[in-house]
Amino acid sequence: MRKPFPVLLLFVLALICTTSAWAWTGKVVAIADGDTVTVLNSDMRQVKIRLYGVDAPERSQSFGSKAKQFTAEQVFGRQVEVLPVDQDRYGRTVGMVLYDGRNLSEELVRKGLAWVYSQYCKKPECRDWVTIEETARVNRTGLWADSEAVAPWTYRKGGNDSQPKAEPSPTVYHGNIKSQKFHRPSCRNFDCEHCTAIFKSREEAIRAGFEPCGICNP
Repeated sequence: MRKPFPVLLLFVLALICTTSAWAWTGKVVAIADGDTVTVLNSDMRQVKIRLYGVDAPERSQSFGSKAKQFTAEQVFGRQVEVLPVDQDRYGRTVGMVLYDGRNLSEELVRKGLAWVYSQYCKKPECRDWVTIEETARVNRTGLWADSEAVAPWTYRKGGNDSQPKAEPSPTVYHGNIKSQKFHRPSCRNFDCEHCTAIFKSREEAIRAGFEPCGICNP
């Protein structure tokens, strides 16, 4: 009598099929900005992809056009692999775009043309991207040549004017009372849980015994 097909093996085969269907390939047919592209899938349907884990400067920000140009140079008109992760509130697919063995999100961070979007970047590779971003900051690569670079999520909160909104004053720096580090407003750690110390100047923070953040270099 034939033995029943192992249930575990059936599960593994189903998982393999599901994973294969999950990733798909297509041609990049449009570039909206540094972190948003449109890919034509095998059904000839255009799918807008918001790159996972990163946030590039808005088009009206400094380096916004350069981020868009870089993305276009890398993938426009090319076949890419799309790894969907989620869907955002605008109905766009949030995912990774792979080409030539590279991840477009990571390459933007490496070139200093995007921030790691720590609020949403939770996959294991995000830790590597944070390290890559810190290296870009130290080397003043791309947008990090501007010591006052404003993160896109901070810029968007100020509205969509053609010029970035001024950072709040007189609250210039926030200090983390636990780590004793202080941060500039554009830093992703500016509003951290323990960042309750407020300083009107860099000198005031240092006099209070706080050290400059190694990421935003206030």
